[in-house]
Amino acid sequence: MNKAMFAIIRKDFRGITANHRLFATILIVPLILTLVLPSIFVVSIHFVPDDPDIVKLLELLPESAKTGSLEMTVTSLIVNYVLPVFFLMIPIMTASIMAASAFVGEKERHTLETLLYCPLTLKQIFQSKVLAAFFLSMLVSFLSFFAMILVLETEVYFLMGQLLLPGLNWLVIMLLVSPAISLIAITLIVRGSAKAQSVEESQQGAVFLIIPVILLVVGQFTGLLLMSVWILLGLGALCAILAWFLLKKSMGRFTYEMLLKS
Repeated sequence: MNKAMFAIIRKDFRGITANHRLFATILIVPLILTLVLPSIFVVSIHFVPDDPDIVKLLELLPESAKTGSLEMTVTSLIVNYVLPVFFLMIPIMTASIMAASAFVGEKERHTLETLLYCPLTLKQIFQSKVLAAFFLSMLVSFLSFFAMILVLETEVYFLMGQLLLPGLNWLVIMLLVSPAISLIAITLIVRGSAKAQSVEESQQGAVFLIIPVILLVVGQFTGLLLMSVWILLGLGALCAILAWFLLKKSMGRFTYEMLLKS
């Protein structure tokens, strides 16, 4: 990454942080998903551990994971099998705000011509826009993760008297699956932004990329998809290969005609 690419990334970051309402939206939604909802789960499990829905979900948990008290087992189920799916949704939601306006936003602000005069090839400009949204999504994801772990461990310790050790699947989710899925979504959104006529049109297209992740969240809550570490590793590797392929393909087909088409 050269200085010109870094300058574009920094400019896009400043554009997000300068809009306080937009920046607050980027932070509030992940914090609700990673602080408010997990806290509700923990409190509900502590005071109503024998709820029929919780017991039914518990029956689907592998025998090797059923350790300790009922409260700790159910809490471990929620933390290690349900909450990780939120970290597939958060990067897409966060990145879509910046990625959706990557190029169409430049058109609306009449700064596209200035951007094209910078000492970078069109592929490097495209790559810079993708990296800006990717870095933002990963920053929000990791901040949300550490805040969630801190709050959850505090709540579990005071309510149940012991600490909860996160599973290995968190490592695979945060370092492989989440970045790969985020990069796939960002590449598609940025490419769509170059073709869109307005930021609203670009954002509407980005919404459809969240639907598969929402279905995955529903699957986790209904016990349909309790994914093991090996399944996550395979999924992460597949998504990483797909992300690399899409990025290369998109940069190869990215042209001035596509960008300047009104």
